Amino acid sequence: MERSFAETFAQLLKARFPVLYLETYEEQRALHHLAGIAGNADLVRVPRAVWTWSLTGGLIQPNGEARSGGQRATDALKSVQRIDEPAVFVFRDLHPLFAQSAEVVRLVRDIAQAFRAGRSPRTLVLLSPVLELPVELSKDVTIVDFPLPRAEEMRGLLDAMVRGNTASGRLRVELDEPGRERFVTAAAGLTMQEAENAYARAMVNDTVLDLDDLEIVHDEKRQTVRKSGVLEFMADETVLDDVGGLENLKAWLVKRNGSWLDEAAEYGLPAPRGVLITGVPGCGKSLTAKAVATAWSLPLLRFDIGRVFSGLVGSSEHNMRTALRTAEAVAPCVLWVDEIEKGFAGGAAGDSGTGARVFGTFLTWMQEKRRPVFVIATANDFDGLPPELLRKGRFDETFFVDLPSRSERIAVWRVHLARALRHRRAAGELPVDTDLLAELAGLTEGYSGAEIEQAVVAGLFDAFSERRPLRRDDLVRAVMSIVPLSVTQAERIDALRGWARNRAVSATGTDDWDFSNRPG
Repeated sequence: MERSFAETFAQLLKARFPVLYLETYEEQRALHHLAGIAGNADLVRVPRAVWTWSLTGGLIQPNGEARSGGQRATDALKSVQRIDEPAVFVFRDLHPLFAQSAEVVRLVRDIAQAFRAGRSPRTLVLLSPVLELPVELSKDVTIVDFPLPRAEEMRGLLDAMVRGNTASGRLRVELDEPGRERFVTAAAGLTMQEAENAYARAMVNDTVLDLDDLEIVHDEKRQTVRKSGVLEFMADETVLDDVGGLENLKAWLVKRNGSWLDEAAEYGLPAPRGVLITGVPGCGKSLTAKAVATAWSLPLLRFDIGRVFSGLVGSSEHNMRTALRTAEAVAPCVLWVDEIEKGFAGGAAGDSGTGARVFGTFLTWMQEKRRPVFVIATANDFDGLPPELLRKGRFDETFFVDLPSRSERIAVWRVHLARALRHRRAAGELPVDTDLLAELAGLTEGYSGAEIEQAVVAGLFDAFSERRPLRRDDLVRAVMSIVPLSVTQAERIDALRGWARNRAVSATGTDDWDFSNRPG
């Protein structure tokens, strides 16, 4: 139970707030915590008995017996209003009746007035998995956040399940202390029932519980993301070694691996907020975002801001809040916002204020978020970046990705040729040695990583059309047929470099390009 929640709820009871609203799917866990707080004289001064009501069970007294005449919601609310003793009345799933019955709404308002004026401390708690509150009750009801299970609760659940299964000989555990912490961290954002399901699946997978089973826990999180309708859970096996070059950026990311763990917090480190990667199109920005999640063994969520404004799920503001709540529920995770400048184009001013409100919600969350959600935002066009987004405190760092240097082009060629030649029929006798890589890197000065990849693909098509292995001449011919972006968009690339010179950190290695000597 979150200490902050216990304190908040106890304060509201002591202050005699008449009607509280808890939005949670975890009914039993919430009831358990509410009963513990309401009955604790140290917290609330005057202990309160807990009554419950549901559509199927009716009004249940503190001793567990049903109260006669309390099956219907209206009858139960009238009974509650007449009970003059210290109590907390928890009504489950009352929200569907608000739209169906004006009498129910009126009775809740009457209860708010009666509890406020009564001598005995009484509180009505509305417990529901969704927040649906009619406007008539907006001033009478106080919304209270009920937190998801803390790490201590998850660790207790994991340890209990491990003890039960190892004692019977059904399970062998190959996890050290940091490994167990990773399992606890991986389940953060799940309900206790979801975490129990995930741990149970991991344990029965192969009768051995090890770090390979983390993927099963992440699979439970995929279910949460899919149900949100706003985010996309990316299953990608890209690793940092698949990203040619960008050594500064990769080194910065590697140093922050594990920084969301308790070990880092005990060391005094804050969880990293995120990174903005801007620069020349086709030079590895999106690829890096995918690789980070794999390197950190964290789920990768892709946030398409266009869905926020699509209206498929509801209002734009609601969609944004849903996306951010879902990301925090899945945390720790990597939230990838691709081409962020397009998603928030004009967000600070325009479209009747909707874009500004949505953009403001995102900025506030970026500044105030407490959950370990690492945001990787990519952008191709600095003109479209709202200045508020670049303010310190939103992102930990801004990196600029330029056209690859010579050593980076060698690394890019090596990655793509290794991927292309992993099949024997394509490989043939082509020697991917230092001389070939150096020659190809020299031929592709001013080419982006995406253009080098396309040259490899074009060479493979030429070789396949003649049903033979890939040759050096295929690659050279493909390179010569491509007009690189550094030529077709020379002015635009110069403008990008000028913007980045004093605003961003170079993502490349030690032999960075000299901006004054670029082709085009």
